[in-house]
Amino acid sequence: MTSDKHIFLKHIGIFILLVLSVPLMAQQKHALLIGISDYPQYKDSDASWGRIHGANDVQLLSPILSNQGFKVTSLTNKSATHSAIEKKLKKLIQSIQPGDIVYIQLSGHGQAVEDENEDEVDGWDEAFIPYDAKRCYKENVYRGENHLLDDELNSYLNAIRKNVGENGIVYVVIDACHAGASYRGNEIEDSVYIRGTDIGFSKSGKPYAPKIDKRGNIRISTENGMAPIVMLEACRSYEVNTEIKQNGQYYGPMSYYISRQLLTTTLSFDTKWIEEVRKGMDIDTRLVIQHMVTESSK
Repeated sequence: MTSDKHIFLKHIGIFILLVLSVPLMAQQKHALLIGISDYPQYKDSDASWGRIHGANDVQLLSPILSNQGFKVTSLTNKSATHSAIEKKLKKLIQSIQPGDIVYIQLSGHGQAVEDENEDEVDGWDEAFIPYDAKRCYKENVYRGENHLLDDELNSYLNAIRKNVGENGIVYVVIDACHAGASYRGNEIEDSVYIRGTDIGFSKSGKPYAPKIDKRGNIRISTENGMAPIVMLEACRSYEVNTEIKQNGQYYGPMSYYISRQLLTTTLSFDTKWIEEVRKGMDIDTRLVIQHMVTESSK
């Protein structure tokens, strides 16, 4: 074999190795963290949401995910408006590639919203409350346009799953609730903070009556070519989500237990760590009135 031919074959071999390695090198990790603590207060107190500590969840998880190689984007408090959340979701859809790992978190208030397209068995949609969403319907004032409905979120999640593909995975954490009421406790902590309300958002004035669903694991349908998805929710639809106090700071309970797991577990396609989060919440005596729920296509 001549020297020139040997060099040529060597270069071809290197080229083939580089081509084969591209899918592994191209995989990226993306995190979108949304957390709201200080909702605006209106003259109409019925329209106002109480103070909670959703932004603390973002501060807790952002460095942990960054250390695991995630490109972290966050929206907190007044920056987490409905339109801003939409823009970040759309940008995420455009930036992801097949095989990527995506982590999305929503920490804030949640509310049940009267279903208008008749796709909910119990007649109620579920909604995350962005910074600029008011608490009650009022004709010619606020009609729910800034609530982030589950229907709307699901459309974005489906687009993300399609772009990531079967070789990727999508995690969605919702540390909010859509049933409950604020109250004071008799614990050592000064207050008990609840994320959500027992008042449904209704145009017709329909009273909120949640469906009692005690399943801890719910199956999500999938299509060919879609990435698997795992959704972690802090409580059942008819339960309250109680914040917990750790080292002088309040956090969403699921966010706190996720942070503990991710300090020792690299977020990947292995979802076994999620059951450790559930176990942590189950044995925490501050959380006896709520039960974590997972929805998964895996």
